[in-house]
Amino acid sequence: MSETDVSTAPRPLLLADGRPAVDAWSLDPALRHLNHGSFGAVPLVAQERQNALRAEMERAPVVWFPELPGRIAAARTGIAAFLGAEAGDLALVPNASAGVSVVYANLENRAGGEIVVTDHGYGAVTMGAERLARRWGGRVRTARVPLDADEEQAYEAVMAEVGDATGLVVVDQITSATARRLPVERIGAEAARRGVPFLVDAAHAPALLAAPLDGLTCDFWAGNLHKWACAPRGTAALVARGPLRDGLHPLIDSWGAPDPYPDRFDQQGTLDATNYLAAQTALDFVDSTWGWDTARRYMDELASYGERVVAAAVTALTGEDARVDVGMPVPGMRLVRLPDGLADSRVAADALRDRAAAELGVEAAFTAFGGIGYVRLSAHLYNTAADYEYFAERCVPLLGEWARAVRP
Repeated sequence: MSETDVSTAPRPLLLADGRPAVDAWSLDPALRHLNHGSFGAVPLVAQERQNALRAEMERAPVVWFPELPGRIAAARTGIAAFLGAEAGDLALVPNASAGVSVVYANLENRAGGEIVVTDHGYGAVTMGAERLARRWGGRVRTARVPLDADEEQAYEAVMAEVGDATGLVVVDQITSATARRLPVERIGAEAARRGVPFLVDAAHAPALLAAPLDGLTCDFWAGNLHKWACAPRGTAALVARGPLRDGLHPLIDSWGAPDPYPDRFDQQGTLDATNYLAAQTALDFVDSTWGWDTARRYMDELASYGERVVAAAVTALTGEDARVDVGMPVPGMRLVRLPDGLADSRVAADALRDRAAAELGVEAAFTAFGGIGYVRLSAHLYNTAADYEYFAERCVPLLGEWARAVRP
C-alpha cells in the first residue's frame, strides 16, 4: 500500500497486557477472517465460561435442569439491559430466524392475508413468510428497494405494498446481502397507525448499533447475539411488545408452556442452554477491555479503510468504479462490487465463498443483489488493516482471473 493509504488505517486494538486483540480469540491463524458478520467469533473467555457450564451440567444433570429456567431468566435480564429492552419483553431463542419462526407459527390465521417483505430480505426469513402466506391462502408482496435508495425512497417503496389485505410487514433493520439500513422506525410508526403487525429482522443489529430498539415501534424484533456481540452461537433475542406478545409460544412445547411470556421460553427440556448463560461473559469482555463505543468506532473506521483499499484494487483491475452507494450505510460493514461474472446469484456467491476459503485462505462474504456480485466486508476487533491490504493485493488479482475465466 502507499504511504498515504497506510497513514489512514486505524491502529490495531490491543489487549490490556499489550498483546494483539486477535489473541483473545481462537481463530485459525492460517486464514484471513473477513466475515465476522455471518457466524461471528466467540472470545476465549466466553468459550471457557461455556465449557465450565457444560461441565457443571454433566456433573449433576438432575440438579442442573430444574434450576436452569431461573438461570436463563437472570441471563435474559442482563441481555435486555444491553439491548435497551424491557426484560419482560425479551425471550431467548437460538437465532434470529428462530425468533421469526416463532412469530410466523403463532400469528392468528388471516384468511387471504398478505405479507409484505423487501427484495433485501434474508432468504430463509422470506421463505418462512411465503409458507405462512400459503397457510393464510394469501400471498407475499415484495417491495423493490433500489440499492442506493435513501430513507424516503425506501420508506415509500415498502409502504406502497401495504394495503387493506396486509396481515404482516417484515423488514430488515440491517440487510444481510446488501449491508444497508432500512427505515424501520418510520415503517413501524406507520404500520402501528394502520394497525398492521410489524416484524423487524434485526439479525445484525445487536452490538453493531448502540441502541437498536430506541425510537422503534414494532410488535416483534429478533436479533442475533452471536454476530457482533460475540456471544456463543445459538444465542439470539426475541423482543415482543403489545397485545400480540402474550400469544407467542416457543417452537418446542415443554413444562413451561403454562407460564406467561417470556418465562415459557426459559424451559426447553434437555436442550443445552449454556450458550445463553455464557453470553454475558462475551458482552462484559468487550466492555471491560475496550468499551463498546470504542469497539464500534474501531469496527467502522476499519471497515471504511477496508472498503477504500479493496475498492481501489478492484477499480484498478476493471477500470470501473467498484465503490457502492447503499443509500443508508451501517457501521462495521461495507459492500464492494466484484468484477463482472462473479457471484451474480446466491448459489454462485456461496460457491465463491467456499473457493476463496480453500484457495485464497480467506473467509469472506460474497453476496448477490440484482444479478450483480459483491464482497461484503465486515470488520471486528480482531481484524487489522493488514487483513484488507492482503485481500486487495493478493486476492483481488486472482478474483479478476476467475472472472475472466467464467465470462463468455
